[in-house]
Formats: sequence, structure tokens, C-alpha cells
Amino acid sequence: MLKFIKHHMETIMGIEIFPMISLLIFFIFFTVLILWVYRSDKGYNARMAQLPLEEEDDAQLFN
Repeated sequence: MLKFIKHHMETIMGIEIFPMISLLIFFIFFTVLILWVYRSDKGYNARMAQLPLEEEDDAQLFN
């Protein structure tokens, strides 16, 4: 099965650029994500971190 796939991949012209493009997209995405996290408002982050732990009356949410 691998020989079948490998043969077809070798016949596609310009296929060697796709791994480089995917690596570049991966690197850019996580670099932007890290910058966004470090520049974000710390109060907002703390509020969002505590959100799942808050106890509220569920009956009030659905009325």
C-alpha cells in the first residue's frame, strides 16, 4: 500500500512545497497564539479561569 501512495506522490509536480507550507502555517499560528496570550488582559484571563468554578443557581439561568 505504501508503494502505491509513494509512487503517486512522486508523480505530482511541486508536492515538496506542501510540507513546508504546513510547517510555516503551524509555526505562525502558535507564534501568534503565544503573543496573544502574553499581551491579553490578565484580569480577563483570571475571570475566564474562574468561570467554570463559579456556583450559580441554574434555575435562574433558564428563566
